[in-house]
Amino acid sequence: MGMNDALMIGMLSGTSRDGVDAVLVDFAHGTMEVLHAVCVPYPPAIRLALDQLLATGGPPGKELASLLDENLGRFFARTAQDLVREAGMEMRDIQAIGSHGQTVWHDPGGDNPVSIQLGKPELIAKGTATTVVADFRGADVRSGGQGAPLAPLLHAKLFHSDTEDRAVLNLGGIANLTLLSASGIVDGFDCGPANCLMDAWSKRHLQKPYDNNGDWAAKGIPDRCLLENLLDDPYFSLPAPKSTGLEYFNMNWLDDILAGTDAQAVDIQSTLAELTASNIANSLRDCGEPARLLVCGGGIHNGHLMRRIRTALPEIIVESTGFHGMDPDWVEGLLFAWLAHERLNEKTQNTPPITGAACPVLLGDIFIPPT
Repeated sequence: MGMNDALMIGMLSGTSRDGVDAVLVDFAHGTMEVLHAVCVPYPPAIRLALDQLLATGGPPGKELASLLDENLGRFFARTAQDLVREAGMEMRDIQAIGSHGQTVWHDPGGDNPVSIQLGKPELIAKGTATTVVADFRGADVRSGGQGAPLAPLLHAKLFHSDTEDRAVLNLGGIANLTLLSASGIVDGFDCGPANCLMDAWSKRHLQKPYDNNGDWAAKGIPDRCLLENLLDDPYFSLPAPKSTGLEYFNMNWLDDILAGTDAQAVDIQSTLAELTASNIANSLRDCGEPARLLVCGGGIHNGHLMRRIRTALPEIIVESTGFHGMDPDWVEGLLFAWLAHERLNEKTQNTPPITGAACPVLLGDIFIPPT
């Protein structure tokens, strides 16, 4: 089939840190079609290193960071090659790879604003002999923005309606909301934890990486007093633009608030599901409820969580992005294929209303493979 300048790969590992999503996208004819997608779990050594890094509660030290950067770069390269092979194509058919990498530290509001992603783009370019676009947050952070969320830029293209106000909810480790008004205004922010606390609590008490379908949470009874204490965290009432991550919402955060509670583990899990649903509902109320909420991300498979979100938003139609032509599991992978496509076409992104950046920016750096 030869060189097709419309075929791109988007790759990332999200805040759940469980593996790499890779999506093969065809941008021919001005549309975006997902041709093939995979999620490849991290090997135990990489997962362990990421867990250890997270446990330190700080940015990665030089040695660990550079080792992880290389190991992740090689893993991302292999994942791209597997994706292309499974799709029945060859690497030379692919114009470029957009790699978001693995975020290991996100502190855009500090004295030294930074957002660190690992997964060395030079190694991905070398390993796949393909152009790589990476570091999608850097330019935004350097111009005074949060660097996140970037998903609203794509959500506006895919899901905007002229006839109704909509919101898009991505349920990863963290929940982020995109607000799409019928008038064309696009806004978005990280509202707080989605699955990250429930996953960590499941790991601790069930020795399982997550609570499958939310079945464990469904057995508990939310502790109203604990829920109030959790919701009292100042992050929830901060105005947008705002972004957050596991640097903030982690087991240390939870354990501090749990100190002195005698609630059962199952009731705490139930309360954590309630925290996610209540916070999302509060966030949407604060910005004027949309008519429709489109949901994507791994959390859509948590039946209990989805029921709690629907219950918290009785006036709103809550449905999967799948009803609007986009598989909820691959929206985020598609984002980085699209951002790479935009970058190669020299298109700046209007991030200021979303991230608070000073001006529209060209997102991403381009890495050409060695010949």
